[in-house]
Amino acid sequence: MSFGSMNDGGNDSPMAEINVTPLVDVMLVLLIVFMVTMPVLTHQIPLNLPTASENAKEQPVKEQKEPFRMDIRVDGTYHVDGKEITADKLVQELKVQLEKDPDTVLAIAADKASEHEALTTLLAAAQEVGLTKVGFVTETPAVLTAQ
Repeated sequence: MSFGSMNDGGNDSPMAEINVTPLVDVMLVLLIVFMVTMPVLTHQIPLNLPTASENAKEQPVKEQKEPFRMDIRVDGTYHVDGKEITADKLVQELKVQLEKDPDTVLAIAADKASEHEALTTLLAAAQEVGLTKVGFVTETPAVLTAQ
């Protein structure tokens, strides 16, 4: 199959020129795509990752301590080991616990129907005392425990 030539000379020889316009279009699109994606690929986030050492095997493992657990009941009362604590004595109770152990971890077990104000009061008291390690006790769904 042969194609006609562009000139009107009546020459029926095939056209030997390649149309490069589609090739240039594709190359320009690829160039733009690479120009946009290259800075994203070279962007780095500095991380200070821990490294393993031989000394780590020889160091004794710290014994896990039980956290200091405070319960917030539905009515907004605070309980430690079954005894009720008023909101006025929260700071005092937390100070006593922090003096016993400076690495105290406060575990808050709040009833899901309790008011948020009780939780914020307890968190404010912990911040006032200087407790920085605070966690929340959660329930395990019954579906997971049944298996």
